[in-house]
Amino acid sequence: MTSTHWEDFYANHLPPTDFEDNRSLLKEFCERHNKLKSNIVLVTSGGTTVPLEHNTVRFVDNFSAGTRGSASAEYFLDHGYAVIFMHRVKSLEPFTRHFSGQQYLDMLELHESGPSTTITVKPHSVDVLAPILAKYKSAQESRRILYVSFTTVVDYMWLLRAACENLAAFEQRAVFYLAAAVSDFYVPSDMMPTHKMTSGEAPTISLQLVPKMLAPLVNIWVPHAFVVSFKLETDENLLIAKSRESLTKYKHKLVIANILQTRKHRVVFVTPDTSYEVHLTREQALSGLEIEEPIVADIVCKHEEFIEQASSNQ
Repeated sequence: MTSTHWEDFYANHLPPTDFEDNRSLLKEFCERHNKLKSNIVLVTSGGTTVPLEHNTVRFVDNFSAGTRGSASAEYFLDHGYAVIFMHRVKSLEPFTRHFSGQQYLDMLELHESGPSTTITVKPHSVDVLAPILAKYKSAQESRRILYVSFTTVVDYMWLLRAACENLAAFEQRAVFYLAAAVSDFYVPSDMMPTHKMTSGEAPTISLQLVPKMLAPLVNIWVPHAFVVSFKLETDENLLIAKSRESLTKYKHKLVIANILQTRKHRVVFVTPDTSYEVHLTREQALSGLEIEEPIVADIVCKHEEFIEQASSNQ
């Protein structure tokens, strides 16, 4: 299989067991927000695994924890978007990302009085928790966020296509913010052992290229959407060239390029015609500003211009 044979990929790999449930959730969420004429964004987040056995014990993974995607989903909500948050199981999620288990427990206080026990938030923690809780409640009560999870690269591919099927009706009002770290290589289903590989000898593993889904996504599935991809490199000299190469090949709207070591305070927006940096100063970073806030604000502006231009061309 070559990297362009995406149809063969779906033909040769079964969808995840909960696929139809998620497909129904996507359909209901999209139909409701399309009736409301909402702008909508699909945020993909976290990394995909590559199983080495059908009954998976071992797998290949990457370092992505879902930091960028989970933060960005919150900022899209702030701008009034409906958000489909498609994320790796156990990766960071909007709102809860602010607290690890221990940090959250440290904010609570236990009061035991005879047979009754109460739990309260410590006074100094209320100011931290209250604004996050308020935003979470607002998003839940307005039903503006849908959580859909994946684990493997096959799960991701099936869910991505299902999301596209339902988002196509939004045309220019849909944004694809493809921040997930999708595996470049995988083990085809027919080359994978059924059971756990034995540890008596080193296995020979044959990896193949994962099909690049930007091609059918941009050209077939959601041809009118505003599509943003991400490019992570470790060599600064390759950053712009590889981003431009992607734009030329797939014809989408924007690549957000970043270097591994500086990704938390500097990115480069690369369009077919221009490139420019979005970065945080040391003072901004120390004050708690996250780079995802200006990233999302910039994309929202570009998306508004995109919608206006499409309207004027009709």
